[in-house]
Amino acid sequence: MAEFEQSNFNNIIRQIIKKSLFTERQIEIILNQKDLLNSKFTITKGAYYRQVGQSRDKLVALFYSIILLRGLGILLPDDIDVISKLSEQIHVINESDIFPEREDEVINVIDRLIRQACNV
Repeated sequence: MAEFEQSNFNNIIRQIIKKSLFTERQIEIILNQKDLLNSKFTITKGAYYRQVGQSRDKLVALFYSIILLRGLGILLPDDIDVISKLSEQIHVINESDIFPEREDEVINVIDRLIRQACNV
């Protein structure tokens, strides 16, 4: 029987990770590398460092993408404001308990705001 692995994230954060460019493991590794999470990894040292490299490459690509989209006028200052405000709310959500019956509502609001900002 497989051993159940406990997540370091609440349901809302896990849903956001699923919609991101990163896996939950990659987010854990990035947090671990930035000393924001002390997590034990049950993978080989080689696999861990391979994932560190993959995570770093994705972060670099993300930053280049933001610079490109902002520089070409695709990502506007109002979009950056929406991203900043949502990021602040995610920080609050990550630090607090959300009633399970409100999780879908929170995810739907976040999704709607992101889709409005991405109106292409």
